[in-house]
Amino acid sequence: MKNQLPIIEVSELLGLSEKQDLKIFDVRTGPDAKFEFEKKHLDNAVYVDLNSDLAEIDDPKFGGRHPLPKFENFIKTLGKLGIDKEAHVVIYDDKNGTNAAARFWWMLRAVGHKNVQVLNGGLQFAENQNYPLAFGENSYPETEYISDFTDWQLPQVQIDEVKKATLDPDSVIVDVREAQRYQGITEPIDLIAGHIPNAKNYPFSDNLDENGLFKSPETLRNVYSELFEKYDKSKITFHCGSGVTACHSLLALDHAGFDIPNLYVGSWSEWSRNEV
Repeated sequence: MKNQLPIIEVSELLGLSEKQDLKIFDVRTGPDAKFEFEKKHLDNAVYVDLNSDLAEIDDPKFGGRHPLPKFENFIKTLGKLGIDKEAHVVIYDDKNGTNAAARFWWMLRAVGHKNVQVLNGGLQFAENQNYPLAFGENSYPETEYISDFTDWQLPQVQIDEVKKATLDPDSVIVDVREAQRYQGITEPIDLIAGHIPNAKNYPFSDNLDENGLFKSPETLRNVYSELFEKYDKSKITFHCGSGVTACHSLLALDHAGFDIPNLYVGSWSEWSRNEV
């Protein structure tokens, strides 16, 4: 089976609503995320928690604010969520797919899951398109996820490799945070403002149009083509604050037909806490 197209439209999801293997997940974030999910979510959606399901948080100095869980632990999480290898997984969040929905997509792709998509426009757009809503808790029957692999299959780099890349003219480091955070004008989350030396700023918000939908593959290809033409993909690294929104740009790149480049999961949250 080939990898599924990474983006699914609301109209397409409506057409799949009776599909037996369809599993929909709500990955909104924030202090009241679970409460807000229970107040309103897409019909049949199950809540996924960024902090406990998609990360193993310890000391941000070692791995950043949202380090990946151990591979085997994530595989167990998939089974608990009711995802098996044949499931058609559709993910959304309340930030147009720019946050944890993209992270969950990347993680599923990184364990070799092929049939996974992010809902274009997220919760707000689906609601505007009159997608059926529900409330309360929801879950799928637990299953067992049997992966063909024992480790992550998408490329990553660690802090030492990023340090080398800052000195390598044949490498490029891409910071997807908003310009003011990149420039060090503001830093609402991490302890220190600024950016990794020699990093370029390609804000993740530029992947979306004025309606909060992903730009067309052609438009995104034009935006990113210069970057990809100048560097070998093994020398391209994307990062953000904590390894979450960087996945939105990786999703956009896949949507545009590019190979998925390196993800620095530790991102600025790890880098800024180390004397590098």
